[in-house]
Amino acid sequence: MKENILKISQIEKYYGTRSSLTKAIDNISFEVDKGEFVAIMGASGSGKTTLLNVISTIDKVTSGHIYVAGEDITKLKGNHLNKFRREELGFIFQDFNLLDTLTAYENIALALSIQNIDIKEIDQRIKRVTEDLDIKNVLKKYPYQMSGGQKQRVAAARAIITNPKLVLADEPTGALDSKSSKMLLERFHYLNQELTATILMVTHDAFTASYASRVIFIKDGKIFNEINKGNSSRKEFFDQIIDVVTLLGGDLNDAL
Repeated sequence: MKENILKISQIEKYYGTRSSLTKAIDNISFEVDKGEFVAIMGASGSGKTTLLNVISTIDKVTSGHIYVAGEDITKLKGNHLNKFRREELGFIFQDFNLLDTLTAYENIALALSIQNIDIKEIDQRIKRVTEDLDIKNVLKKYPYQMSGGQKQRVAAARAIITNPKLVLADEPTGALDSKSSKMLLERFHYLNQELTATILMVTHDAFTASYASRVIFIKDGKIFNEINKGNSSRKEFFDQIIDVVTLLGGDLNDAL
């Protein structure tokens, strides 16, 4: 039986004042099961970043509910919210967000030390995750000594080291060259397939989205379309994504 990790139920998000209201999210509902890798695509201003922000608890919905592993996160406040964010969510950002004064090892370990986990266990977990992401050789390096791709894989290690219920990735390949992007996405695919990590990723990029098992397209704050990879090859899925992006219209360069 499938285990539901994320359930979005009729959420809306408004910005501005009564005289000039902007509806960033317009009655969106969808679900993500354990072990799914879902990409969210849409042009700038489509509402996809707002959607990620409300799921990550950075922002609050105006109405509707968001459940992560059965818990209604729209009702969490204060310490409960901080604990939930720290223990149940993993974050990967476009600009890495690593601490410059810490080595790769220390950056990854930080999330676990905050939870008072035993040093020996921290060591074992880091060994496992850095093997999975192929970054054992940079553990003693500081961020300025690493390539963009290495920094992003260190950030990915930090995101999954706590075994979160859900990993949220915001344009994770946005600052990477194509070779580093491909390497990172192959690692994401491995984490998803082999470690059953549940990943929700926002991206502009069709190539990046083609690594997911499902793509949800957002336009004007609403779900415009949704496609599943099924048994298609990644190349076939990429072509299907391009077809929908073409249908989306607007500034194509923005969505591709």
